[in-house]
Amino acid sequence: MLSFVSLRIDQDHSRFKNIVRGKIRQNLRRYVSQGELMGKQGKDVVSIPIPQIDIPRFRYSDRQQGGVGQGDGDPGDPVGGSEGEGDGQGKAGQDAGQHVLEVDVTLDELADILGEELALPNIENRGKSKLVDQKDRYVGVRRVGPNSLRHFKRTYKQALKRQISMGTYNPSRPIVIPTRDDLRFRSWKTEEEPVANAVILYMMDVSGSMGDEQKEIVRIESFWIDAWLKKQYKGLETRYIIHDAVAREVDRDTFFRTRESGGTMISSAYKLAAQIIDADYPASEWNIYPFHFSDGDNWSVDDTLLCIELLKTKLLPVSNVFCYGQVESPYGSGQFIKDLREHLGKNDSVITSEIRDRDAIIESIKEFLGKGK
Repeated sequence: MLSFVSLRIDQDHSRFKNIVRGKIRQNLRRYVSQGELMGKQGKDVVSIPIPQIDIPRFRYSDRQQGGVGQGDGDPGDPVGGSEGEGDGQGKAGQDAGQHVLEVDVTLDELADILGEELALPNIENRGKSKLVDQKDRYVGVRRVGPNSLRHFKRTYKQALKRQISMGTYNPSRPIVIPTRDDLRFRSWKTEEEPVANAVILYMMDVSGSMGDEQKEIVRIESFWIDAWLKKQYKGLETRYIIHDAVAREVDRDTFFRTRESGGTMISSAYKLAAQIIDADYPASEWNIYPFHFSDGDNWSVDDTLLCIELLKTKLLPVSNVFCYGQVESPYGSGQFIKDLREHLGKNDSVITSEIRDRDAIIESIKEFLGKGK
C-alpha cells in the first residue's frame, strides 16, 4: 500500500513539474524581456513567479457540522453554506483574483527550457582542459569492503557453492546462510579524465553613450548566455572587460555599474582580450567565447580597421565564435556593426546581432547560440 501511495505521489509531482515547465516556457519571452529572474537568482536555483496555477486546498468544517454526504441538505445545495453567506465588508470586485506561486527551478532546467523554446543545438566541444573530472568505476569484486557495496548475488553464489561442497545444502529446504568468508563486495577504481571547459570574455563599451537601459539589456542577455553555456560545459569561467578609450578587466559587479564619460576605442578591449587568452586560455585546451556589446560608436575609421585586423589575427583563430551585440542607443551612431558585416560578414565565426530593446533579447540569444559552436 505504501509503495502504491509513493508511486501516486511521484506521478502527481511529475505532472506538477510538467505544468510548471509548460508555464515557464509559455511566459519565457516575458521573463527574458522584463528581467524578472535577475533579482531572484540563488546559487543553483532561480525562483520564478508562475501565474494562473490553482493549488487545491482542503477545507475542514467544524466537528458539529456534517461533512460532504452527511447531515441535512438536498442534492445541488452548495457545500459549506448557502450562496451569498458571509460577513465581509466592502463592495464585491468584478475581476478575477491573481494566483501567483513562486517555484524553484535549477539553472540546468532553465537552460533546457531555453534550448527547447529557441531550438538551440548542443555545442560541439573542442579541446580538453587541464582540469580533470574524477569518476568512480566498478571494475570487479573483492572479499572486503563496506556493506553498502556488498554484491548480494556473488555472496549468495559463494555461500551456495560452499554449502554444496560441504554437503550441507538441502534442495527440499533450500536455505542459504552466508558466512563471513562468503561475503563479496564491489571494487572500484577512480579514473581521471580531462573535461572540456570554456571561458566567456564579456566586453562592453561604458562610454557616455551607453546608458543604464543599454547596460540592463546586456545584463539580462548575459544571464541567459551563462545559463546555456554552463549547461554545455562542466567548467565555465567568465572574465569581464570594460572600455571607453582605454580597456581594463573588472569584476562582474563593476562591469554592469561603471559608466565613463570618455570617448570610445574598441581596439583597446580586443587587445586586452587577446592578452588574457594568450596568458590563461590556450586554444588547444579551451572553448573560447568573446562577447562584445556596444552601441556602435568608435573613435575613428582607423581604429575600426585595427579592430578588424585584431579579430582576423588574434581573436578569431582561437575562438569558437566571436559575438558582437549592438544595443540601440539614442546617442550611438550604430556604425560598427555595419563595418563588421562589410569586412567579416562571410566569416562563420563572426555573429552579429542588433538589439533594439528588451523585446529583441530573445532573438539575439538565438542568433548567438543557434549555430551550436
